[in-house]
Amino acid sequence: MDGVPNVTRADAAAFARNPLAFIAARWTPRPVTVRRSAFGALAMTVIIVVTGGAVRLTGSGLGCPTWPKCTDDSLTATSAMGVHGVIEFGNRLLTYVLCAAVGWAIVAARSQKPYRRGPVLLGWAQFWLVMGNAVLGGIVVLVGLNPYTVAAHFLLSTALIAVATVMWQRTREGDGAPRPLVGTSVAQLVWVMVGVSAVLIAVGTVVTGAGPHAGDSSDVPRMPLDWETVSKLHAVLAWIVVSLTFATWFVLKAVDAPAGPLARTRDLFVVLLLQGAVGYVQYFTDLPEILVGLHMFGSCVMWIAVLRLLLSLRERPSDAPVPPAQEYDSTSLSMAGPK
Repeated sequence: MDGVPNVTRADAAAFARNPLAFIAARWTPRPVTVRRSAFGALAMTVIIVVTGGAVRLTGSGLGCPTWPKCTDDSLTATSAMGVHGVIEFGNRLLTYVLCAAVGWAIVAARSQKPYRRGPVLLGWAQFWLVMGNAVLGGIVVLVGLNPYTVAAHFLLSTALIAVATVMWQRTREGDGAPRPLVGTSVAQLVWVMVGVSAVLIAVGTVVTGAGPHAGDSSDVPRMPLDWETVSKLHAVLAWIVVSLTFATWFVLKAVDAPAGPLARTRDLFVVLLLQGAVGYVQYFTDLPEILVGLHMFGSCVMWIAVLRLLLSLRERPSDAPVPPAQEYDSTSLSMAGPK
């Protein structure tokens, strides 16, 4: 039987001062562990976006009528609140799961040897975005599901997905200076696609804010816009992104680009076609909840695919010089968190 590790008073004090540095001094994760932790944070971000959509689509947005507690007298949902309270409070609990996933990604990146500042900073950026979105989610409840705050809530989640995607990519490459794999004109074309995609997602939140799914069974104000007209604008933007994707693929083939960017372009094209099919079906079938939820999931996947295409246009050689390994001291633990 193994003995109990001898934890000295100095160790306890060092852990209290800087637990991340304490763990990093005693654990070196495998590269695959760091990559999986970053992907786990990204996957959990998508999951909480989709479950947040389920809260709205089931009319459970005010299942917990206040925040940060569920009611004025209870931290959790009560039996009198029914299924709507369970759904809304369950989604709130998932925020803690997301925090754990992001925290694990930070710990893994922080403990990697040699120390890599970029992934660690990206992990902390996710943490603060999660915290900010949690507060914004509370404001959404306190203002009675105002559609503008709901839209901001989704857009901040979109920013979180972007940072998580970049971190996932950074854990799969080296720390050398970015080396372009395509010409400047191709990169500019993809940047235009990224911009139009961001506008597409933003207009999608306006469609939601003006549409019939208010998120609650009571009379929740909607954006004073004709949602069908906004939906048509949304569709036009989607076709522009599809056209830009096809143009990118054609140009990449013409210049004999590497396999990576071509593969990412094909992935994006498939995702866009599937997302477009779901969008048109939901429009002509009066927005059934299941299809709206699927469309929200597709929006997340499309955004990730667009960003992966952008990131595939350059490489960071794994054999490039990286910062030397940091020296850790178990008592002083001078390596602090992100500066």
